[in-house]
Amino acid sequence: MSKVITPQQAAELVKDGDRIAMLGFIGMCHPQEVTYAIEKRFLETGHPRDLDLYFPTNVGDGTDALGMNHLAHDGLLRSIVGGHWNLVPALQRLVTSNKVQAWNLPIGTLSQLLREIAGHRPGVITKIGLNTFIDPRLEGGKMNSVTKDDLVELMVIDGEEYLRYKSFKNINVAVIRGTDADENGNLSMSKEAAFLEALAMAEAAKNTGGIVIAQVENVVQNGSLNPKDVKVPGIMVDYVVKGTPDNSWQTYVHPYKPELSGQIRMPVDALEPMPLNARKVIARRSAMELTPNAIVNLGIGIPEGIGQVAAEEQLPGMKMTVEAGNIGGVPASGVGFGSAANPDCTIDSPSMFDFYDGGGLDQAFLGLAECDGSGNINVSRFGPRIAGCGGFINITQSTPVVVFCGTFTAKGVKEKIGDGKLEIISEGQVKKFKKSVEQITFSAEFAKKAGQKVLYVTERAVFELVDGVFTLVEIAPGIDLQKDVLDQMEFTPAISENLKLMDERIFKDKPMGLKI
Repeated sequence: MSKVITPQQAAELVKDGDRIAMLGFIGMCHPQEVTYAIEKRFLETGHPRDLDLYFPTNVGDGTDALGMNHLAHDGLLRSIVGGHWNLVPALQRLVTSNKVQAWNLPIGTLSQLLREIAGHRPGVITKIGLNTFIDPRLEGGKMNSVTKDDLVELMVIDGEEYLRYKSFKNINVAVIRGTDADENGNLSMSKEAAFLEALAMAEAAKNTGGIVIAQVENVVQNGSLNPKDVKVPGIMVDYVVKGTPDNSWQTYVHPYKPELSGQIRMPVDALEPMPLNARKVIARRSAMELTPNAIVNLGIGIPEGIGQVAAEEQLPGMKMTVEAGNIGGVPASGVGFGSAANPDCTIDSPSMFDFYDGGGLDQAFLGLAECDGSGNINVSRFGPRIAGCGGFINITQSTPVVVFCGTFTAKGVKEKIGDGKLEIISEGQVKKFKKSVEQITFSAEFAKKAGQKVLYVTERAVFELVDGVFTLVEIAPGIDLQKDVLDQMEFTPAISENLKLMDERIFKDKPMGLKI
């Protein structure tokens, strides 16, 4: 009997009170056809309701229009466990208005936890999250006042501290997406830009008595798929939904680009160079930290530009990676983040985070939103705006060299860049170097104990943790130390005795001739 059903039939399979796990990474691999059908059924009938939603990475574009935002209705959701929240404002509003219980836990750990649920193991035991807001001694990842349950506990094993992320007893419904499925439910992901947690999510549901619904572009004849192309076997897929083209885009930027899924390779010199602005200045200075043959991770936001700078400078040797599972190539930016043009390899997200957590990266470049005088970083919460920790904690706590990248101030800053120097025309309204951060997403104390090298790169100044002390080590040519740096901070940093000028090539509108 064929497993193919309509989106409406899929929505009817979701029962009140179910725990539902949904695949997706910003705009990739999300079963949008099914998501919208669940919303439609709820608005028409009031069911399903009181769902417990589980997602490692949010799916949306920063507006209410797309992805998981369509589940943000009073009564539809009872609780949410998620890793990245920045692009789902409608879900954020449910959290800040105390309409749901909610936890923010690291993407990597949520990806890995699906495998532990599938194997009926007690959870993920790891150092990831210690001394951050995930630590139960701080916030335990809880996001509002109605959230009471402890999903994370502190453990001591052989005299060392660990966190245990507790397994859930069941996943009632897993909703995943692929490219093609045969009538038995064997699922390929040939045109997807990543594999994410599709297999682990399906295993977790099947092994705990739940069902798996897969949205695909095409339903094909049994036996027509190469078995090595099948990423989720049909024994784990209960139902298949054929999606419409509008709800099957490869990313939220492109319906389909073959260089993102390995069908072709695009010449690197076809990539447009970045314009000379603060973002490029930061990316260039950060790229100067790259080392030969380094394996690196680039975070979302300004760090994405490092890949573009590396391509423009034709830097050899290093391998870019992103947590969605792509290794090599040129990572995409914006709501295309997670994909990469010309990847050498694509693996699933849990395996990528195994590699990250175990110290496989040489260097990591992540965003800088708020920083305090100790060097702690907040990128996860700003009052009512919940960005979420994403993969930030997994990556920053496991990598020997960490570079934080961001503008010095925010909201309205205007600068003149050129001729080898930087001039501040008007200052930003928001100071990012603060007496205290709202939430600790990166712990300087943890970094000091781990012996990590930590840099903080802005367009006008570079700081470093020197023996655990937050220290100013470089300023841009043309910048006034007092007016443009110290007066724009809520604390006074240590200043290196060997304070240097940033390389003037960074501030010129031509290739740097960068060598590593």
